[in-house]
Amino acid sequence: MPKIIAHLDLDAFFASVEERDKPRLAGKPIVVGADPEGGKGRGVVSTANYKAREYGIHSAMPISHAWQLSENARRQGKPPAIFMSGNYAKYSQVSQKIMDIIRKFSPQVEQASVDEAYFNLTQEGSFEKAKTICQNLKKDIQVKQGLSASIGLGPNKLIAKIASDMQKPNGLTIVKDGEAATFLAPLSLRKIPGVGPKTEALFNKMGWKYVRDLQKLKKDELMDILGKLGEDIYYKVHGLDDSLIVEDYEAKSIGEQETFRQDVRNPQILFDALKVMSQHIAVSLKKDGFKNFRAVVITVRFGDFETKTRMRTIKSSESSAGKIYSEGMKLLMSFLDKRENPKNKAIRLIGVRVEKLTK
Repeated sequence: MPKIIAHLDLDAFFASVEERDKPRLAGKPIVVGADPEGGKGRGVVSTANYKAREYGIHSAMPISHAWQLSENARRQGKPPAIFMSGNYAKYSQVSQKIMDIIRKFSPQVEQASVDEAYFNLTQEGSFEKAKTICQNLKKDIQVKQGLSASIGLGPNKLIAKIASDMQKPNGLTIVKDGEAATFLAPLSLRKIPGVGPKTEALFNKMGWKYVRDLQKLKKDELMDILGKLGEDIYYKVHGLDDSLIVEDYEAKSIGEQETFRQDVRNPQILFDALKVMSQHIAVSLKKDGFKNFRAVVITVRFGDFETKTRMRTIKSSESSAGKIYSEGMKLLMSFLDKRENPKNKAIRLIGVRVEKLTK
């Protein structure tokens, strides 16, 4: 019996929840994220609904750029985007309700993030029956939560994930067993997980722009170019993936970050931010049942957007805010002198996270 795996992705989730709960927003461009501050904001877009995406606004875009695109649309006589800070506690609650709905349709569900999940439909025995299940699931989510979702059906998680993005919003894309390589062939290389901007640029220089171009290569050829990553990409471009659905997902890390309103050189401001984030992480560790961590990671982004990450492994296992702060401060100190910051650049963002978690 062939495997039948589904990937569900809620459409513009945060913005859709806001539009659902505030009828006055219906049909308007919505951006959930940091305060744009009239184009001077320093955060990013969390989610943009499809109306806002028509303006070129998308998630992870600097909020200042999103504001500029909104202003461009306004000058053309279009409605400006509505910027909202978001209610992430509410989004988490809605997400849990939707995951509960999915579990009524499948015996095996892996929540991949707040707005997406994999689930196993192999027990249905055919893609036709699995399609019916997905159609009913989409209707149930629409009726009970007033939200739309897009689903991809495939022979593995890789194909299901890529397929769910093909007909958004409210889509249902089916790739049957044996069709994976053909389905992937015309897609751009960036559709393949693991092919980022730098890898794509490298391939483009060699004249390869589509998945079909890499499908012509042997595994050894890709490995000669990319090393171990080449082997991984070789299997992916042929639609091969043996990763399992993991029902009891455990966070690999827990962290926070802060983007400052103005670039910072004052160490006290940085240490104060680190202390607050350390306290929040300690609360999250306790809430999620983790007893300790064995590594602390600091990320620093300078005013020119250069970003550096450094990790410190600790011998003793703790989960206290004080330990996170003290270890994080040791790492952060190097960014305040010539060790990591020889040009004395101001800092735009700092982040801290803990890894190697145990329960």
